[in-house]
Amino acid sequence: MAKIYASLFFLFIIFQSNAQNQEKSFTVKLITEEIKIDGILDESVWEKAESAKDFHQYFPSDSVMAIQQTDIKMLYDNKTLYIAIKANAEGRDFLTNSLQRDFRGGGIDQISLVFDTFNDGTNAFLFGINPFGVRREALISGGGITRNGFTTSWDVKWRGESKIYDNHFIAEMAIPLTSFKFKEGETKFRFNSYRLDMQTNERTTWMKIPQNQFIFSLAFMGDMIFEKPLGKSRTPLALIPYLNGISAKDFENSTSLNNFKVGADAKIAVGNSLNLDLTINPDFSTVEVDNFITNLTRFEVALPERRQFFVDNNDLFGSFGGGRDANPFFSRRIGIAVDTADNTIENRIIGGLRLSGKLNQNLRLGFLNIQTEEDSENEIPSNNNMMFALQQKLFSRSNLGVFFINRQAIKADSFLPEDEEYNRVIGLDYNLASADNSWTGKFYAHKSFQPGDNDGNYSLGFNLGKNTRNLTAVIDVVSVDEEFNSDLGFIRRKDIFKVANILEGRLWPKKGKINRYEGQLFSLVTWRPNLDFLYSDYNFFANVTGVFKTLEQLQIGFEKRFVYLTSEFEPTGKDDALALPADQGFHFNNFQLSYQSDNRKLFSYSIRPSYGGFFNGNRFSMETSFTLRFIPKVNIGFNAQYDHIELPDPYSTADIWLISPRANITFSKSVFWSTLVQYSNQRDNLGINSRLQWRFAPLSDLFIVYNDNYFVNSFMPRSRSINLKLTYWLNI
Repeated sequence: MAKIYASLFFLFIIFQSNAQNQEKSFTVKLITEEIKIDGILDESVWEKAESAKDFHQYFPSDSVMAIQQTDIKMLYDNKTLYIAIKANAEGRDFLTNSLQRDFRGGGIDQISLVFDTFNDGTNAFLFGINPFGVRREALISGGGITRNGFTTSWDVKWRGESKIYDNHFIAEMAIPLTSFKFKEGETKFRFNSYRLDMQTNERTTWMKIPQNQFIFSLAFMGDMIFEKPLGKSRTPLALIPYLNGISAKDFENSTSLNNFKVGADAKIAVGNSLNLDLTINPDFSTVEVDNFITNLTRFEVALPERRQFFVDNNDLFGSFGGGRDANPFFSRRIGIAVDTADNTIENRIIGGLRLSGKLNQNLRLGFLNIQTEEDSENEIPSNNNMMFALQQKLFSRSNLGVFFINRQAIKADSFLPEDEEYNRVIGLDYNLASADNSWTGKFYAHKSFQPGDNDGNYSLGFNLGKNTRNLTAVIDVVSVDEEFNSDLGFIRRKDIFKVANILEGRLWPKKGKINRYEGQLFSLVTWRPNLDFLYSDYNFFANVTGVFKTLEQLQIGFEKRFVYLTSEFEPTGKDDALALPADQGFHFNNFQLSYQSDNRKLFSYSIRPSYGGFFNGNRFSMETSFTLRFIPKVNIGFNAQYDHIELPDPYSTADIWLISPRANITFSKSVFWSTLVQYSNQRDNLGINSRLQWRFAPLSDLFIVYNDNYFVNSFMPRSRSINLKLTYWLNI
């Protein structure tokens, strides 16, 4: 096995391509004049600025110039990068979802600017604005190869305003150079920009990007060249204290809580290239609520990280291993624990630090250390959670990473078993990304250590993908030992050897209403090595998709599955239901249909019915959602999922509902109100989360959050709380 992985590793290196030829560039001139950020280009200094213009169409075609052109100009002084944008349009009917910062998704007018400040094609900063002056910032990691490498949770202070005219809009932006990370003396950034224009229904980019690549891919970028080298960045200190008062009542256990917490985060720029994040008594209360998920599988579901402390350079920590099957570090493990009744509860974080960023042009560092509190009543020890990672760039856009993770119990009491005193994991990952993203892949080898258990304990895997205009092919292989363990990771299954294959073809009609046809074949086979390589799971999926030029999508699919249960499993979630027996295999198939309407419309919707077998019975599912917009201030949405599971006697039959209406009202760019209702009879819970947010200063907020939960069957109150939280972002 080791020889096979070594051979594949060297094959990855062979597939490296030459660096991409840079076809476009413009000069960013140094100025001393002041610029007012108001969306009106009345300063004469803009006349001497060079332009990034001649945008290419990305959708509906990637072979023509943009119909509605965009002109971007940039200037800078010793503190700030100034940007002026003129975006042509058919008229004034621009679309947005709301006036709240950090917009994301299609169906809206917007322009985003992407800056690869270390010119490595791996990580980048994104700043965006729409015609209404709503701003966002994001981090792009992993070369922009997957959607997982795009996060809008990152926050930084900058200014931007827009003004709408009859046939265009103008935006001005002022971004402090301290918002970026770059080496001292840098003379250029790699740069690209993409725009969504809903009136003409086109997506455009400054550098041409083929449609088989993501529009935020870092493989296709030009150069912005500074007139004079950038100097040493001032070392700012951002101090973010908070106050949080909560009053809560647990009706189920007849307990009440009235609490007041004080804590702070600090963000320190270490030189031009490193971030130091500090936290003392952090507050991770639910100002943002997780979406409920109907889980009909045997395995845990991963939910995304929303806590600001973990966001900067998160890919340095969270991108090791196989994200779906064997991720050795999953930050949401920190701050939660399991009590004596096997319930997941909060485990208070005392404090921590994160140091992350570039040591030099090609070497990145990540270090994290967080201490959690002892909870003797629930038999939870105090733990020190540490991770150290290094990532070295290789070839044009690939890298080699190593890491060490240590979870160590401090002053472990008698309630902690000896074999749980610590957990350590070491690993090596090679990430492949050719210059044009036509070849992507990964090879990784990880090993865990526990007290008295150091033999074996491996997690190994590789994947390799080839992506062309008409064809994508991917192979993914994962092997996880039964005894491999990462307490700070997300490991869905152990004792598996899995092989997955994806083959996807695309046709691009030259005429008609269809932008492209897609056909996909997916197969997944899993064996259990410790059970004499028992053939335990098989999943085959085939679908055909039509993507319309007007943004509708229609998909038809067929799925064939085999599951061998090695332990009892009750799929309906009913407490009194009879479980399906262990040591038995089940074959079942289903058909699926999916339709997504044009999300540019003020009313848009999707619907996805499916029907077929489910273990030894049948299952009918219906997922639907709709969105209604009253531009620019009101957005109303509704999501629903219904599953009818019918198993033969003596097994259970169930109707499972998950219904989630929501309403978002943005009274202005600083006052937002959102309400989410989530009804789940599988969880026996009706939850209401209502949040009023006042952004009284840049990135400084006052939250009032009301949570109310009821039992579904009896409609009795379950828990209720009200939170008042104040955060203030202070730059020193």
